Amino acid sequence: MSSLPDAVEALITELTRLPGIGRKTAQRLAFHLLKSRSEAPRRLAHVLERVASDVTFCPRCNNLSERGELCTICSAPRRNESIVCVVETPTDVLAIERTGRFDGSYHVLGGSINPLEGVGPEDLALDSLFARIDDGGIRELILASSATLEGDTTALFIARQVQGRDLKVTRLARGIPMGGDLEFSDEHTISRAIQARTDFEG
Repeated sequence: MSSLPDAVEALITELTRLPGIGRKTAQRLAFHLLKSRSEAPRRLAHVLERVASDVTFCPRCNNLSERGELCTICSAPRRNESIVCVVETPTDVLAIERTGRFDGSYHVLGGSINPLEGVGPEDLALDSLFARIDDGGIRELILASSATLEGDTTALFIARQVQGRDLKVTRLARGIPMGGDLEFSDEHTISRAIQARTDFEG
């Protein structure tokens, strides 16, 4: 039986649901918020409420946006919309944007094909990607899924679906280590992988 008040125990429990947060770390975070005796807990609660109510997905690229509006990248006037970089998660967008070397647009799939976990093509934002291609104007599709079995499977599926269209399909160069996620790669590695991308042969 816990000696902590129910509210504190509930906070710790919710924090442990976050990826990479064990009980000891959750306790430290909870006690930090309690010890601060400032507006920190209320500010955090306010921000979480705002995220829950306002943050959704961009209707064009499936990246994070507010209130169903276009995301900051899709609404930027100087992005090259003829080149679309297909990534798995919004954190991949952040990783590529940190390089400052890519001025195209994105499409966020929301994951990768993983039959072992029950994730199939129908669970990803693929229909909206193919609809964007059908609308015309896209000259190159950069498949930037992770260098994992699931990422390669996803890239191969997309390449086969768009085969025969007037569209160049490329894959990031293997500067990204096998089994590595984009979000954990440094800016220089990602930048070189973009510049040295190669035609994708599925």
